[in-house]
Amino acid sequence: MKKQIAIQMDKIESIDYEFDTSFLIGYEAQQRNYDIFYYNPSDLIIKNNNVQASGFYVKLNLDEKDYFNYISKKITLDLKIFKYIFLRQDPPFDMNYITTTYILDLLPNTTKVINNPTAVRNATEKLFTFNFKEFMPPTIVTRNINDILIFLDNFDEIITKPLYGNGGVGIHRFNQQNFNRDILKQYLDLPIMIQKYIKEIDQGDRRLILIDGEYCGSVARIPKDGDIKANFHAGGIPSKTDLVFRDKEIIDKLGPKLRKNDLFFVGIDIIGDYLTEINVTSPTGIKQINTLNNVNLEKVFWDKLEAKYKLV
Repeated sequence: MKKQIAIQMDKIESIDYEFDTSFLIGYEAQQRNYDIFYYNPSDLIIKNNNVQASGFYVKLNLDEKDYFNYISKKITLDLKIFKYIFLRQDPPFDMNYITTTYILDLLPNTTKVINNPTAVRNATEKLFTFNFKEFMPPTIVTRNINDILIFLDNFDEIITKPLYGNGGVGIHRFNQQNFNRDILKQYLDLPIMIQKYIKEIDQGDRRLILIDGEYCGSVARIPKDGDIKANFHAGGIPSKTDLVFRDKEIIDKLGPKLRKNDLFFVGIDIIGDYLTEINVTSPTGIKQINTLNNVNLEKVFWDKLEAKYKLV
């Protein structure tokens, strides 16, 4: 039987080749003789009682100026023909995103979606951290400005974050002097997360990669001078790091729960002693870890995946 995978992701023409983890996962699959079918979330449908998608077979190349080629016309396929489907579009985690998880849930068990769409839907990235609250900084989630002001009085400096975005969008640092209601009101159509500012951010926001619940590598993302955002999309600078502070304790607690929930590929974010996010939608960081440590985490990813779900 032909070996094939499908990748559900944002437009391949717009990826950041320097940082994109989906590309590496796909390229390693290609090296293992899988054909790659790529489609956008908007092209996911249910038709004739089957989950289908319209997309293209592609060939991936290690060339930043020519990193992919279409090798088919746009075609519509039943997704049940694939052994693996990778759920890799970026947030915002809105109703469009949630609907794709409901649709992918309808696939038979013979098709493995990485990460499991039910688990992705249930493990809301910022709120999921409350399952491990002993590792969190002081945190509230609210739409109420007065709650935020009381929290600010208690901790002097705070970070505010929308719950369902990505890439550092909408994250702000406030103290008593610069607190701005008008900025916050832009995001209060939904509850937001407010956390005590962690001064160790100057040592980096560490992204730890867990594959099937096991720690496989990490990178520190150092914010630019005067900035609080360390995400690579927001200009964070990658720096080599080992397990520090409470990293191992956090991993030991998270790993079994991630495995139990079929969250195969996860990136957790830690600043100082504190767990701040558990990224289950489209975690990144593999390229930077590879470069800094002379490793190939995409090979580790595929070794573990093929061992866990043997091809039949």
